[in-house]
Amino acid sequence: MRNSLFRLPITWPALLLACCLALLAACGGGQDHPPPGATTGSLAVTIGGLPAGVAGAVTVTGPASYSKLLTASTTLTKLAPGAYMLSAASVAQGTVTLAPTPVTQQVQINADATASAGVTYAATAPLALALQEVASGLSAPIFLTAPPGDSRLFILERPGRIRVVQNGGLLATPFLDISSLTSTSGERGLLSMAFHPQYASNGYFFLYYTNLAGDIVIERRQVSAGNANVADPLSALTILTIPHPTFSNHYGGLLSFGPDGYLYAGTGDGGSAGDPSGNAQNTNVLLGKLLRLDVNASTVAQPYAIPPGNPFAGMPGARGEIWAYGLRNPWRYAFDMPAQLLYIADVGQANWEEVDVRPMGQAGNNYGWNIMEGAHCYNSSSCTQAALVLPAIEYSHDAAGGCSVTGGYVYRGSALPELVGQYLYSDYCSGWLKSFSYGNGTASAVTDWGITNVGNILSFGQDAQNELYMLSGTGKVYQIVRK
Repeated sequence: MRNSLFRLPITWPALLLACCLALLAACGGGQDHPPPGATTGSLAVTIGGLPAGVAGAVTVTGPASYSKLLTASTTLTKLAPGAYMLSAASVAQGTVTLAPTPVTQQVQINADATASAGVTYAATAPLALALQEVASGLSAPIFLTAPPGDSRLFILERPGRIRVVQNGGLLATPFLDISSLTSTSGERGLLSMAFHPQYASNGYFFLYYTNLAGDIVIERRQVSAGNANVADPLSALTILTIPHPTFSNHYGGLLSFGPDGYLYAGTGDGGSAGDPSGNAQNTNVLLGKLLRLDVNASTVAQPYAIPPGNPFAGMPGARGEIWAYGLRNPWRYAFDMPAQLLYIADVGQANWEEVDVRPMGQAGNNYGWNIMEGAHCYNSSSCTQAALVLPAIEYSHDAAGGCSVTGGYVYRGSALPELVGQYLYSDYCSGWLKSFSYGNGTASAVTDWGITNVGNILSFGQDAQNELYMLSGTGKVYQIVRK
């Protein structure tokens, strides 16, 4: 007789179920097994004491090169067991420093557990600034700069000499002396210099000065092969000469390499009062402009090229060198690379001083002179302001104001973290030191730092570490430091 089992209809689901039950029985199925042991832990970090909108700065480091920057309270998960170090840095809110407690701490992370750590911020004394003398006995120190990555300071004297401060001392021999090529009549002289971004390898630097005829000269030179503190006197290559007839004022005067690697030059409107020749609004002349030149392959035959993107390149009746126009006397301007902004301090006529702020890559801006002085129509009750750039800030020629804005830089050094991101400026006559912050198209938090009795402020300077300096008509140079 056949087994009755084989008389039953067999289906695939039933067969699979029978097989699974048999396997479970063979393997001891039906018994509970615990999950694998936990291999990671967590860390809850509490960051307190910060005002709304202010980020902390707590770095967590640990095994296997773990590193994480925290700006607010959080819980870190899936951390390998071991010792973790928390390092907290001070942060700034305007002129106030918020200091952390503790600065460093160590926490042990165990598997399948959550450890905790806390950092509390509190305000320290508000930042106060002072000036520390770094050089004296100079003849009209007009500009200070340094090559990228260099510890020296290069100070320009308006009569035509470049002096070097090395290891805290002013060297007796000038880096360069072109006093026979210029004069100090009116506002003439040696006005600025710019080191090529690859100065360490090519030794090139550029000068902005007025020649004996009063014309503007932009010139390339080179350091000597045998002495890093002396320029080669035979290396001059004229890049551009700009006629400046009739008047001996309003030369502008700053050369600077932009973040795009091109050389920028700020020129004055040609002088006198009110721009009688109408140069600033005339795009067929190079006065009253911000110029942009490609000098990376300069030769005698072609000392510069017009960079792509210059707004008037190839336009009939206009000069391709022009990047922006409508400037009266842009004595000093500055690029702030982290924020991608260009600051121009443009000296006013008789009533208003101004600082303009625009995106660095924005070409063809018209800054308004001589249609406007500051945010006001010049010599007119009304004027057309369409398409003109209005100043971010202005101040008047009153008893507390001054007579001529001296533009500086946005602070990006490390010695004064509370000051980072603020633009510093002064006035030639009053000699004060002020700053403001700029964001979302608006200037704010104008601060007077209480600096007095340092003489006429001729210029600001910036070293290779982004620390800032003020240059005085008394022949002294000061670094801006913490009081």
